[in-house]
Amino acid sequence: MPAQAGIFFDYGHPMPLANYYTATKRIDLATSPLTGDHTTDVAIIGGGITGVSAALHLAERGYRVALLEAEHIGWGASGRNGGQALPGFGASQTKIKSLVGAAKAKKLWDMSVEAVDLLHAQIQRLAIPCDPVIGYLHAAIKPRHLRELQETQEELAALGAPPGEILQGDALRARLASPRYIAALTDNIAGHIHPLNYTLGLARAAQAAGATLFTQTRVTHVEPGNTIAIRTAHGTVTANFLLLSGGAYLGDLMRPLAGYIMPVGTYIIATEPRDDVHAMLPNNEAVADLNFVLDYFRRSADDRMLFGGRVSYSTLPPPSLKASMLARAQRVFPQLRDARVEYLWGGNVDISQNRAPHFGRLAPNILFTQGFSGHGVALTGLAGKLAAEAIAGQAERFDVFAAIPHARFPGGRTFRVPALLLATTYFRLRDML
Repeated sequence: MPAQAGIFFDYGHPMPLANYYTATKRIDLATSPLTGDHTTDVAIIGGGITGVSAALHLAERGYRVALLEAEHIGWGASGRNGGQALPGFGASQTKIKSLVGAAKAKKLWDMSVEAVDLLHAQIQRLAIPCDPVIGYLHAAIKPRHLRELQETQEELAALGAPPGEILQGDALRARLASPRYIAALTDNIAGHIHPLNYTLGLARAAQAAGATLFTQTRVTHVEPGNTIAIRTAHGTVTANFLLLSGGAYLGDLMRPLAGYIMPVGTYIIATEPRDDVHAMLPNNEAVADLNFVLDYFRRSADDRMLFGGRVSYSTLPPPSLKASMLARAQRVFPQLRDARVEYLWGGNVDISQNRAPHFGRLAPNILFTQGFSGHGVALTGLAGKLAAEAIAGQAERFDVFAAIPHARFPGGRTFRVPALLLATTYFRLRDML
């Protein structure tokens, strides 16, 4: 059954269960739909973290900015994700090095760390109430995963980054009270936030800096040129520059981008507030395992267990989603055997074929950012800043990302989902064995 505004109906469950982030948002924005014709310096399509970050950085540079969002600010992945803010990319650093070479791979890594620093700096500078926490565990389920953690330590040391500590035995149980894991690698750069409040906080600051945010404004056509015409049902924006930051929800609006990303549905539950979540995660770290279809979880600020997992390549929720998600959480934490699911939600993330971020230009004055592949909480904020730098004529850092080579998913519109399902079956089997 399709999703509406971040709410999914569980098959067999008579009532919809809402997005926990929407229920706990702490910032209200006054926005309105676009009507009439407007002229601006920069137009932005997409009201997620990338879009509002770019709007903020551009407005603070003195540009006139008009952002157009088809729904409301944070409606897409920015307001529905697991809230885990970490450096790096959906592709491993080894993969990134194979794509661009060692020197550019190091620059990309350094900028991914900068993205996390920027996130925390913006939270502090703008007083955004989004419950930031630093601390993360990469969890191993099987011996192969433990070897991967050791390889990650070596990679981090080569990058000059803190290599973290591999926890096992009693040291592991003291940080992660689950029988499922044999080891975990600590990460004192990554952490977690309330992503919708963060997005709304950036948007509020962008408005205060002079940007105009239009919501409930779906773009129907873009006409490139020296000046760009962006058409909607009730008006037009004419701009000198355009940033496309719609991610998985951009669809086929810009045909030259079609096929480079795949929208993939991912889902999260939130339990009732529980006293025992402190014992499960004593240091309040975010956690993700190393499976291809991974589980990821953390404590919320009001002591719920937020647990994410499952994917849907059709973007429709799997059947019996509430029960299956709770069962996954109970497999990790048997302590949740009596837990109730009070929130269940999901949304689409934009994955690229190589799981590396996809930045570039469709014309000298049309930029795009997409393909964050599940690693966008921190990186999208930096993406907005880099796009603003490029529009202002300082494109060196944006172009490091744009140099990453990308290919379309095979199979075209009709067969790309079956092709992806076939390709991922191997990795699913590998998870199970």
